[in-house]
Amino acid sequence: MRWGVPVAAAAVIGAAIGAGPVIAAVSGDPVLPERSAEQLLADAASATSKAGGVPPMSGTVQQTASLGLPALPQTADTSPLSLLSGSHEVKVWYGAHDKVRVAIPTQLNETNLILDGDQGWYWDSSTNTATRLTVKKDAGQEHRTPMPQASDLTPQQLSERLLADAEQYTDVRVINTAEVAGRPAYQLVLSPKAEGSLVQEVRIALDGETYVPLQVQVYAKGSAEPAFQVGFTQVTFTPPAPENFAFAPPAGAKVEERTLGDRPHGEHVAEERAEQAEHVKDRVKVVGDGWASVAVLPFDQKELAAKAAQAPEGGERFGPDADPKALLDSVLKSATPVSGPWGSGKLIKTKLVTALLTDDGRMLVGPVTPEEITKAAGTK
Repeated sequence: MRWGVPVAAAAVIGAAIGAGPVIAAVSGDPVLPERSAEQLLADAASATSKAGGVPPMSGTVQQTASLGLPALPQTADTSPLSLLSGSHEVKVWYGAHDKVRVAIPTQLNETNLILDGDQGWYWDSSTNTATRLTVKKDAGQEHRTPMPQASDLTPQQLSERLLADAEQYTDVRVINTAEVAGRPAYQLVLSPKAEGSLVQEVRIALDGETYVPLQVQVYAKGSAEPAFQVGFTQVTFTPPAPENFAFAPPAGAKVEERTLGDRPHGEHVAEERAEQAEHVKDRVKVVGDGWASVAVLPFDQKELAAKAAQAPEGGERFGPDADPKALLDSVLKSATPVSGPWGSGKLIKTKLVTALLTDDGRMLVGPVTPEEITKAAGTK
């Protein structure tokens, strides 16, 4: 699960927002020069389009989720499922696209991913295993490592998706300034125009000096606190010290070797993903648009239950100690039976997302109210 998306995306949506109505930033504490939404987006795009892209930085990113989900089976702190509730931290050091370190500390263990040029390490203290990584270069091509970029680990990438098609589906404005991670920041606010959306507004905090996104907050309707938030709690825009990218396996650790960036393998993966995307495109239907869009796809509850029962506990998808059957049972127990002219099924609602599993073999999911999703169920 990614932690965010680069603000370079602002270049893509800047033109779309430029034609729409905006409100200039009002005075606040700390004091920053007044900027409109168009100016802020242009500044953010310019900051990341310079040579080198995102400036060198280091800091701590915290993700907090309070989605109102049913009680899920206990999983390890590093499991993707654990990110659906509570608070989690990631420490990031970014020197360049090929000089990155990411540390995920938990209560008892820690994982570290370190990349320094063509060499790197992945350390997992829970298994006492250190994996030496060698990154291959493709002949005749600029070296781009197949490792997580800094933009994948911060609030930056999330802002791109939230701002896409902003003018058509969203009211965009700038409100009072704020302090995020000890730094003055502008606050962009996106309010969905769709009445049927569960999202009340999204706040994106841009650093007052570098215009890098420092925080993204998603508020559900009727909630005073964000249902989802990812942002820096501490950040420094200076090149990290070289020792942050040095690693030596502890005594007694198991050492493994792995090569990344093997071109034939990469082409094979790309072909597989293209085929999967084509297959999904033919099966998935979208009803509505913007913040009120609902995805509709085939869903066989019995088949899913059978696969969950056969699946071994643990694995890469849910984490080392997750039980797929227990997860499915927990979610289905929270579902509410519903019916209408479209048929019958089970409804699952969180603060930001609603899902409907119909008895005629469909799954509908979107950031909309139950009324909107049942209305979409009647669209054939």
